[in-house]
Amino acid sequence: MTTLAELRDLVDGARLVPSDAGGTVVDDVVHDSRQARDRTLFAALRGATTDGHDHVGAAAEAGAAAALVEEAVDVDLPQLVVADTRVAVGPVAAAVHGHPADDLQVIAVTGTNGKTTVSHLVEGAAAAAGRGTGLVGTVATRIHGSVLPAVRTTPEGTDLQRLLRDMRDQGVEVVAMEVSSHGLALHRVDGVRADVAVFTNLSQDHLDFHDDLDDYFAAKARLFTPDMAVRGIVGVFDQWGRRLAEEADVDVVTVGEDDADIVLEHLEATLHGTRGVLRGPADLLGGHDELEVVTRLAGAFNLRNAAQALVAAIAIGVDAEAAATGIGATDDIPGRFELVVEDEVTGLVDYAHSPDAITALVETLRPVTSGRVILVLGAGGDRDRAKRGPMGRAAVAADVVVFTSDNPRTEAPQAILDDLLAGATEARSRSHVEAMVDREAAIDRALAVAEPGDVVVVAGKGHETGQDLGGLVRPFDDREVLLRRWKRHKGRR
Repeated sequence: MTTLAELRDLVDGARLVPSDAGGTVVDDVVHDSRQARDRTLFAALRGATTDGHDHVGAAAEAGAAAALVEEAVDVDLPQLVVADTRVAVGPVAAAVHGHPADDLQVIAVTGTNGKTTVSHLVEGAAAAAGRGTGLVGTVATRIHGSVLPAVRTTPEGTDLQRLLRDMRDQGVEVVAMEVSSHGLALHRVDGVRADVAVFTNLSQDHLDFHDDLDDYFAAKARLFTPDMAVRGIVGVFDQWGRRLAEEADVDVVTVGEDDADIVLEHLEATLHGTRGVLRGPADLLGGHDELEVVTRLAGAFNLRNAAQALVAAIAIGVDAEAAATGIGATDDIPGRFELVVEDEVTGLVDYAHSPDAITALVETLRPVTSGRVILVLGAGGDRDRAKRGPMGRAAVAADVVVFTSDNPRTEAPQAILDDLLAGATEARSRSHVEAMVDREAAIDRALAVAEPGDVVVVAGKGHETGQDLGGLVRPFDDREVLLRRWKRHKGRR
């Protein structure tokens, strides 16, 4: 339990209203007034569509002990007034819950692509070494392998600190945590200092939220500052990784395919996995000058992910051989290069939804596919429209492309398809390109034109089990649809 006076002293410039409310005790922090109860501090966060200050009264009625606000609200409730509730809430929640991250080894992973995969592989590496594990991410949140509901890639600071407290109290030792640019820009991870921060890559995405790529990069780079991390592991596989390695405010180890502290050499690639070797100083590789890295995940990009996960696990003291074994055994990452159909035609689902991710996906499939690469792809509505043209241009590296709806949300699906098609027509390609608004019909069409040896990859939604049409989410799982439609086609054949 913590008093308001202690929290006031934690935040520069904070004050209490009334001034004699310092003895008020709180033992939890929430940002949803409906979750308020006795001894709860309600954090009034300003969002894109709502303002928590409008709900301070509701929190008081629900039994909250106090509120964290930017301006005093005319409600009979003790209030801690700060300059910015978003900046303050993480450290405040951390203090209320006893600074749980200090008792955990946290590996925080950021990047446009690969966050989920690296986090899952780190979890597998630590578990194989007998460490108690926690996972915070897009697909799942887990404690010792048991799944908890996941709301967003990076939870709000109120929920994150409570989750970390629960992990600590349940004996977790290592936490693998995805950290999105939104989470960093909105201060959701403030109050957590990671033992290791990992940067995978950066490509065009989320420019509906960030001003431009430099602003997007700056949000990611914030993780590599002394307040946020002890040290970093940076993949120098693109220009942004190389830039971060030079500009990071913490010591970093670079992982790359040349001119890096640890060099990754690719040895073997199939649809069922990849194998490579890491070379570098023995103190960075658990006493080895050379260390094999194997993953059941296909693709050069997944071998890069596995390499960074292995180096990160070793950096926190996980035994190198155990970590490599755990990474090699991990294959249950939903919607990430997930094989769904293994027959005369191969069918898989992947979360690729940025131009670079689409390029990497097709480049991965090309050398391990005897036939054609057939791609089903859409783009989300009410999101970064500027990436749709580049997505269309990247898509036509496949032999056949069927553009379709992703999550149109409140946008007209055909307008989104037109943006993708405009990008496709700008590229020099001999690809066969079609467009169908209905996603299930598009998957069916891709399977209908597939011949023995071809691979059909349905991209963009990955693990998602719903499709947002007009603001209403209906059940839709690419994996289920792909398998069901293939069985129907196979029966006809």
